[in-house]
Amino acid sequence: MIYRSHVLICAGTGCTASKSIEIAESLQKLLVEHGLDKEVKIVKTGCFGLCEKGPIMVIYPEGATYCKVSVEDVPEIVEEHLVKGRIVKRLLLGGKEAEDVAKSLENVGFFNRQMRVALRNCGVINPENIEEYIARDGYKALAKVLTEMTPQEVIETIKKSGLRGRGGAGFPTGLKWQFAAQSQADQKYVCCNADEGDPGAFMDRSVLEGDPHSVLEAMTIAGYAIGANQGYIYVRAEYPIAVQRLRIAIDQAREYGLLGKNIFGTDFSFDIDLRLGAGAFVCGEETALMTSIEGKRGEPRTRPPFPAVKGLFEKPTLLNNVETYANIPVIINNGPEWFASIGTEKSKGTKVFAVGGKINNTGLVEIPMGTTLREVIYDIGGGIPNGKKFKAAQTGGPSGGCIPASHIDTPIDYDSLTELGSMMGSGGLIIMDEDNCMVDIAKFFLEFTVDESCGKCPPCRIGTKRMLEILEKITQGKGEESDIEKLETLANSIKKSALCGLGQTAPNPVLSTLRYFRDEYIAHVKDKKCPAGVCKALVQYVILADKCRGCTLCAKKCPVGAIGGEVKKPHTIDASKCIKCGVCMESCKFAAIVTQ
Repeated sequence: MIYRSHVLICAGTGCTASKSIEIAESLQKLLVEHGLDKEVKIVKTGCFGLCEKGPIMVIYPEGATYCKVSVEDVPEIVEEHLVKGRIVKRLLLGGKEAEDVAKSLENVGFFNRQMRVALRNCGVINPENIEEYIARDGYKALAKVLTEMTPQEVIETIKKSGLRGRGGAGFPTGLKWQFAAQSQADQKYVCCNADEGDPGAFMDRSVLEGDPHSVLEAMTIAGYAIGANQGYIYVRAEYPIAVQRLRIAIDQAREYGLLGKNIFGTDFSFDIDLRLGAGAFVCGEETALMTSIEGKRGEPRTRPPFPAVKGLFEKPTLLNNVETYANIPVIINNGPEWFASIGTEKSKGTKVFAVGGKINNTGLVEIPMGTTLREVIYDIGGGIPNGKKFKAAQTGGPSGGCIPASHIDTPIDYDSLTELGSMMGSGGLIIMDEDNCMVDIAKFFLEFTVDESCGKCPPCRIGTKRMLEILEKITQGKGEESDIEKLETLANSIKKSALCGLGQTAPNPVLSTLRYFRDEYIAHVKDKKCPAGVCKALVQYVILADKCRGCTLCAKKCPVGAIGGEVKKPHTIDASKCIKCGVCMESCKFAAIVTQ
């Protein structure tokens, strides 16, 4: 059926939480009432990326992008846009003055500096319809591989592309495939790591929700390349939409003969099953993930032997993460030279980041490797809210480090980030401003890793706990100068001796903040002050006499009666009673209350 208009509505987790499904249902009901249901088609897509502005709706052929749409806005959109052909300017991305946005989404600053490769289909197709994926060259790469290429030619193509693993340290993907192919065994496996556990990270989830067939196609290609006939996607159960769409995609691929026996009429057979994780961060480590798939407690194994030799069920196993696989079909279709022409000399292609924290445009971003941090924060991210100063960016989640403002022009690639004491990781990018305490940030990530440690090895189980105790001591105003040296020594020891990647990288947030923000640690220890005013034990609330009007509002709001004074005269705070809740500062209309 030919439709005159297509309405694309984001049905990813973020927009779904903001009632995008209810918006779609309301729209469908009104289309029927107006007799437009045969003229206008609703397409529920994956994430567009601009999560800050969700729920997102795009109407073609005009290309009008509506943001922060509510159920209450639907009647106006139907009446004005779909019936009368008049764009609802107040809902346009960019506001009423942004009429050009109605013509092309690519003109928006958030998108025009991006290059969507792994995210090419997210926000474009209905992820629950295999035919829409096929219409976008889906399974074309698999057909080419099975009918025109040998397994070794596939591996050489991936090698030439320069693709490196997008889930952590950036190991060359083609080399990993080569190792698995060379291993001799009666059974091999291909695994997908979709156990995305970094705080603030949602890149893999968005690919699975918006383009699940790209991962299935890539895993099947990998199976052909290394000689495997079975694949497993290990995905966390906290991703219900991703799990549902993966199940639908697997069923559709089997129905179309793209999974199962004799794919494309060849003698190659390959199938994929799902395994759900219970949310243990350690299961993002490859050997712990495989142990969990086997039905055992998710704990890492010593290496060597590496999974390419002895992995899942003690058989040779290839493991890549979601984003790595999402690049494979495009590399096969466009050629390795095309992919290698993007990015830098040692970091090819693009990288997807989940940008969050103190930034205006939170959301999903895909940029060519080598793009600077400044471009991501200001040109794509829209800068820091409320005119605050950029202080640091945390990359790589709990395994990464904090990059200070002095390195804002650093190109984002594997080697540059490692040199700065951080890492690419899976792609979490948390932005911090002048109001963030870097000692508190280090404590936050260490609390996470302590809680998520499997406890198998003493350096991680005991060492990170001791580090956290020192940080808690410092943020409570009980730190001593020797604590900073102890913290550094412990961190370096754990980094060298922990069993797996989780333990080895757990000290990174602490080491990087010590490297770039040591003065904040010293202020906490020597001056007993938190420069950012975050650590409650080191903060004192003071009323400025020259600004206080004696309105008594702060005294009325104080839950413990710590504020006193006469009406229309400056008030004071009794420090011995103050519980440092901050209610007084929030309620003051004259900015008369500050922290010291």
